[in-house]
Amino acid sequence: MSSTPTDLRYTRSHEWIRQHDDGTVTLGITDHAQAALGDIVFLELPEPDQAVSAGGELAVVESVKAASDIYAPIDGTVLAVNDTLEEAPETVNEDCYGDGWMVRLQVADPAQLQTLLDAEAYAAALGDD
Repeated sequence: MSSTPTDLRYTRSHEWIRQHDDGTVTLGITDHAQAALGDIVFLELPEPDQAVSAGGELAVVESVKAASDIYAPIDGTVLAVNDTLEEAPETVNEDCYGDGWMVRLQVADPAQLQTLLDAEAYAAALGDD
């Protein structure tokens, strides 16, 4: 069974979203996603100030098994990326919900956050319930 923190929101494509009080979100890939990918060896992250659209490609993760697209869960603007992942991509495998975060976004439409899955719904979608 994969880890699914209850304070996050999730997508069916295995991204997690942590909401902050200042109207921003931090996101990364779930424990299920990093386990399925295997050892992550490279990440291609977006540029700061880049506008992103819900469902659009946000980043690429390469592992020893495959390359996988990461999709933006909401509309927004990239505020920051986790530069430490450039030198230590394995951090995503080691701590996907903490130091392995990927991108911080300014939320364009806060109502979109309500369309994301809570932990229970995500776990059910995985068959982990």
